[in-house]
Amino acid sequence: MNHFEYGPEGLACEGVPLARIAAEVGTPVYVYSRATLERHFTVFHGALVAAGIVDPLVAYAVKANSNVAVLKVLGNLGAGADTVSEGEVRRALAAGIPGERIVFSGVGKKRGEIAFALRAGVAEINVESEPELNLIAAVAAELGVKAKVAFRVNPDVAAGGHAKIATGKSENKFGVSFAEAARLYANASNHAHLEPIGVACHIGSQITDLTPMRQAFGKMRGLVEQLLGEGLHVERLDLGGGLGVPYFDMPEPPSPAEFAVMVAEAVQGLPVKLAFEPGRVIAANAGVLVSEVIHVHERPEGKRFLVIDAAMNDLIRPAMYDAFHDIRPVIPRAGETTYDVVGPICETGDTFTRERLLPPLAAGELVAFMSAGAYGAAMASEYNTRPLVPEVLVDGDRFAVIRARPSYEEMLGRDLTPEWV
Repeated sequence: MNHFEYGPEGLACEGVPLARIAAEVGTPVYVYSRATLERHFTVFHGALVAAGIVDPLVAYAVKANSNVAVLKVLGNLGAGADTVSEGEVRRALAAGIPGERIVFSGVGKKRGEIAFALRAGVAEINVESEPELNLIAAVAAELGVKAKVAFRVNPDVAAGGHAKIATGKSENKFGVSFAEAARLYANASNHAHLEPIGVACHIGSQITDLTPMRQAFGKMRGLVEQLLGEGLHVERLDLGGGLGVPYFDMPEPPSPAEFAVMVAEAVQGLPVKLAFEPGRVIAANAGVLVSEVIHVHERPEGKRFLVIDAAMNDLIRPAMYDAFHDIRPVIPRAGETTYDVVGPICETGDTFTRERLLPPLAAGELVAFMSAGAYGAAMASEYNTRPLVPEVLVDGDRFAVIRARPSYEEMLGRDLTPEWV
């Protein structure tokens, strides 16, 4: 469920018409619903508790939507943060999420990032390789602390909505293999500056079938039992994220309740606490991208282009992943016309969709890309010297800009020209 519905003034986010936001903030603009963010987190966490999972750590995947206001909304509900850079750790802390609810992942953590995470007191650093384990140990020794680590294990299970977001196969760069996990865990247990607290896995994103998750979690259960059988301390099993969301062009994915029941069955009887890292399932349907039609370009042979002011730098998912987004007119229109929906960037890749049936649209009208709350603004760039899209958060009948559109002066001011040029 989301809170984007048609009302007397067209498509609205909660109690605010999108046309009003577009008039005040300009387009393109990302719009997020606080009520939807809160509902999605509450439903996900509540499903786990209802399935009998005690005190789960639900660490929201910051990469999905990293705006500090979004993080604060979720942090106020008790969410943790799954982070993959020092910058994301800093964002979580700035949103008021305490270090003990922050997980630090990623395959290429630098020395300074590790030091920052240790000083911040993160809940765990997910180790993805033996060289990284050695680096964490060295940094912890320099700081005179004991680093809490969990080993991200690659279960060699294929999953994910696209090859570029599948992370659980042996050929992917993520995690240590099962063959080396037990050895590394035992070695870390004997290190003066390492405290292994558990194991973790994450097999991909936009997963719409629970079967690969069930397979991976079964393997992780076996590893936990092996480690416990060897007398090693294991207090947490981090099962990652990846549960898919409905993008309107596909069957309804498993619900959080179905996911939670599967998890409870997979780990039944294990004496460990569980952690999860949902991102897309929380944020995707909580946001839309609003864009204005620049013009319609109709060729004599019948090809019809709907040229809008949003571009691939604003929403890169269609260009990068061939992703589908439902496109709705902000003001309803009757009838159907076939369009290629394109942006202004000078690349053929700046195409959102081809041969899409939409109501007849004209210059100045507004459209909304649905399910754009995850991996939209977070992946945006200033390619073609186009200003980053502003972000807006709606709460009932009020809204606020939570990231402003930079001016051209601000953008150019970041470039420094040496005096000898």
